[in-house]
Amino acid sequence: MAKKVSAVLVGCGGMSRRWTNVAKEHPELELVGFVDINEEAAKTRSEEYGDGEYVIGTDLAEVLKQTTPDAVFDCTIPEVHTSVALTAFEHDCHVLSEKPMADSMANAKKALETAQIKDKIYAIIQNRRYDPNIRRLRKFLDAGHLGNLTTVNCDFYIGAHFGGFRDEMEHVLLLDMAIHTFDAARLITGADPVSVYCKEWNPPGSWYDHDASAIAIFEMNNNVVYTYRGSWCSEGLNTTWECDWRIIGDKGSLTWDGSDGFKADIVSETGGFRSACLPAAVPEHDPTDRVGGHEGIIHEFVECVQRGGTPETTGSNNIRSLAMVFGAIDSAEKNLPVGISW
Repeated sequence: MAKKVSAVLVGCGGMSRRWTNVAKEHPELELVGFVDINEEAAKTRSEEYGDGEYVIGTDLAEVLKQTTPDAVFDCTIPEVHTSVALTAFEHDCHVLSEKPMADSMANAKKALETAQIKDKIYAIIQNRRYDPNIRRLRKFLDAGHLGNLTTVNCDFYIGAHFGGFRDEMEHVLLLDMAIHTFDAARLITGADPVSVYCKEWNPPGSWYDHDASAIAIFEMNNNVVYTYRGSWCSEGLNTTWECDWRIIGDKGSLTWDGSDGFKADIVSETGGFRSACLPAAVPEHDPTDRVGGHEGIIHEFVECVQRGGTPETTGSNNIRSLAMVFGAIDSAEKNLPVGISW
């Protein structure tokens, strides 16, 4: 049996509870330390996790010296993700981090380069990739039912009354939420971004201080055009958190409601004004495929630490989704199309 993976959790706010709940159920993972700028928060999270002897502190480097773990679980705010990652790598630790990878492309590159130099795993909790329905969709597309993809469109409309910091946040939709959707678009298309034109605005009646709506058109590197329409201040007829999607190929089209609602039409005969199409079913989830949101990526991360390998959401892959976010913001600020690089 492989040695258990030990980890220190840094950032013990509400988001981290999801991580500790998964960790409690994982037989080959143990949390050995808890770090937060508020020591009481770290103590509370450790007590919820279990009744063992854990190292509690406000200084990550000091806790890492005392515990010498295999990995660091980073649930801090985006502005400190890079400093947490660099500290972890200095102490010979792998890193699994909350999204987004960093608060800037420069910081993301800095952490990624350090991980590569230190030969450490650096992965991001892009948990929605492990939703069973998006895995069903990806498998259907991989089978070639729609032929070559040409166009992918998605809509995200949720009237989210968060209160707190999001109400005052600049680029709140693009910066705080769109990373999930853009990463999903990369998974669905199997492509990476080339350029983007984005328009942001704050509609009348919005309860946000800054732009909470956006439309973006992305050119992808396999000749796919991907469009995103979204708003966090649209009341009524809300979409799912996973968006409404239309995926078009040269042999048919598919719609997905972000839940378990799929409809697909495959071309059966051409030559007339409109081609004849037949409905196609999207197969049920393959039970051998790893899913479960946080469970999926945390289990994969632990397995890679133990046995080698690269998580699907490794930083070298995820930085391309982050580049879509900052590309869209750059385009919106300039009111011009911009190229995307990482």
